[in-house]
Amino acid sequence: MTRLDKPLKREIQIGDDLYVVTISPEDLKLTRKGHRKGTVLRWHDLISGEAALAVALNASVTET
Repeated sequence: MTRLDKPLKREIQIGDDLYVVTISPEDLKLTRKGHRKGTVLRWHDLISGEAALAVALNASVTET
């Protein structure tokens, strides 16, 4: 297996929009192409369940 020791970037298309996925040893980041800010998901949060909790909390706040 190849060790992930530096960021790896790939372009993906979601619907009609282009995004850049950056996978690094610390996190995964999804950014709309041509923009700097995006959604970041830390590996630790994903493994610990913190990411799922954040998604559920965000969904419950959005519903009200």
